[in-house]
Amino acid sequence: MMRAALVLLASATLSACGLQPMYAGGSNASAAQGLAAVAVPAIPGRDGWLVRNALQDRLGIAGEASPAYRLDVRLDDALEALGVLNDDTISRERRILRARYQLVDVATGEILLDATAGFDAGIDVVSSEYATIAAEQRALENMAEEVADRIATRIALTLRERSRAAPAGG
Repeated sequence: MMRAALVLLASATLSACGLQPMYAGGSNASAAQGLAAVAVPAIPGRDGWLVRNALQDRLGIAGEASPAYRLDVRLDDALEALGVLNDDTISRERRILRARYQLVDVATGEILLDATAGFDAGIDVVSSEYATIAAEQRALENMAEEVADRIATRIALTLRERSRAAPAGG
């Protein structure tokens, strides 16, 4: 009896908090349809290729002939020494990936979102140069996925707010 009352109380509390599922309605949801209407032009470099592919996976690009939005992305990828030993050898590196992005309404040219996203990773520098390079590359792959997640989430929130603000008839 006490457990049932606790479940009912938790349900009432959650429904009163104002949280709503972003993708309620599946692929027919306004958020999903808005994300599918975003074109991501090529981004220079290997890091750009990784981020663009991750974005296309998250946005669910449907290959629309005339997308409603364009996502312009500029990346800054840096690798810096973090730990230096007494003999001036590097023992740890920090890889940083930052993205400056703009979501543009293709029809009007209006910038709907102008933001940044970033992620960084620590890398141990070991005696094997191959292992260190492999760790740097893997870190870049993981960071590209994380940055794409952050960008896609921010775009979904922006498009959801825009659809809420739009008049019911248009």
